[in-house]
Amino acid sequence: MAIPMLDLKGQYKKIKPEIDAAIQQVLDNTNFINGKEVTEFEVKLAEYLNSRYVIACANGTDALQIAMMALELKPGDEVIVPAFTYAATAEVVGLLGLVPVLVDVDPKTFNIKVEDIEPSITDKTKAIVPVHLFGQISDMERIMEIAGRYNLYVIEDNAQALGAKYTYKDGSEIYSGIIGHIGCTSFFPTKNLGCYGDGGAIFTQDKELASKIRMVTDHGQKVKYFHDIIGCNSRLDTIQAAILNVKLTHLNEYSAARYGFAQRYKQLLKGVDGIIVPEESENSTHVYHQFTIQVKGRRDELKQYLAENGITSTIYYPMSLNKQRAFGKISEIRVPLNNSEYLADQVLSLPMHTELKDEDQVTICKAISDFYKL
Repeated sequence: MAIPMLDLKGQYKKIKPEIDAAIQQVLDNTNFINGKEVTEFEVKLAEYLNSRYVIACANGTDALQIAMMALELKPGDEVIVPAFTYAATAEVVGLLGLVPVLVDVDPKTFNIKVEDIEPSITDKTKAIVPVHLFGQISDMERIMEIAGRYNLYVIEDNAQALGAKYTYKDGSEIYSGIIGHIGCTSFFPTKNLGCYGDGGAIFTQDKELASKIRMVTDHGQKVKYFHDIIGCNSRLDTIQAAILNVKLTHLNEYSAARYGFAQRYKQLLKGVDGIIVPEESENSTHVYHQFTIQVKGRRDELKQYLAENGITSTIYYPMSLNKQRAFGKISEIRVPLNNSEYLADQVLSLPMHTELKDEDQVTICKAISDFYKL
C-alpha cells in the first residue's frame, strides 16, 4: 500500500463523533449561510490567536485579495512578494492591477529574504507580503521595522503557519498572522487547520480596518442593500465553520504531532549526504505544514524512486514566480532571484500529516538512504 502525503480520512475517523454532531446540528437548523457557527468560529479563533478581530471568508486567496482591497491599494501600486511561493500570493496582486515586485528567499528557511526588501522599494511601493512558508514565520520584527520606515503596509500570508509563534528580541511571543497590519490564512483541507471544503480568514488589530474588511467580504455593505464601497462575495459557509470549531480544539495536538514527526525525520535522515533537512528559525516555532528537504542533484530521480517504492512525495514548488508565464509581463524584479530558482530545482516534500506512522517514516527514510547507495 502506498504511503500518502496526507491522511485526511484517518484524521476524520479519530474525531468522527464530534464532526458528525457538528454537521448534523447545522443540517437540523438549516442556517447554511451566516449561521451562528460562523460567528462562534471567528470568536474562538480570535481567542486562540489573541487577535482583536477575525473575519472569516471563502478561501485563502480571497483573504489576500480582500486585504488589499480594504487597504485601498490602487492600480500601479507596487507590492513586494517572495518569488518562491504558491502563485496565489502574487496572483491577487496582478488581479487588482497592482504590480508584484519579486524578491528572493532565504535558502535555509524558505521565507522572504529581508535584505532584498529595501533595494526593491520605490515611491510606488505600498505593501509587503511575507509568506510564512511550510510552517515557520518570516523575520517579522525586521520586516515591520522596514515597513515603518517607508510607511508600508504588511500583509502576512499565513496559510501554512497557523499556530506558529514568533519571538521578539525582548523575549515576548506572538502568533503568526497578527504581527502585520493584516494577516490572511486558508482552511483548505490539507492545511494544519483544514475544513472539508474551501475556507479562509483575515486577522487585524485595527477596528476601522476590521470594519472595512467585513464590508468588502459582503458586497461593500454594512447594512443590507446599502452598498458604500465596491466589495465581493466571500464567506465561510456554516457547515465548514462547524467543522473548524471542532478541529480548532485539536490544533495544538496536531501541531505537536507534526513537530514530533519532523524531528524523527531529521534523526532518521542524519548522515544521508544527498539531502539537506529543513532548518528551524531562531525566532519562530515551526508547525511543519510540509517537511521539505533539499536534494543536491537527482531530485526528480529520487522522486521517481520513491514512487516506485510506494512512497508519495510532492514538489512545492517546481517553478519560481519569475519563471511563470503569468507573471512575466506584470512583475518587477530589482534583485537577483538565485535562491528561488535554485530551490525550485532542489526541493522535495515528504509525507507529513497528523496520522503519520513511525514505521512509514522508517520506510521512507530507508528508501532515501538506499537511493544514494545505488
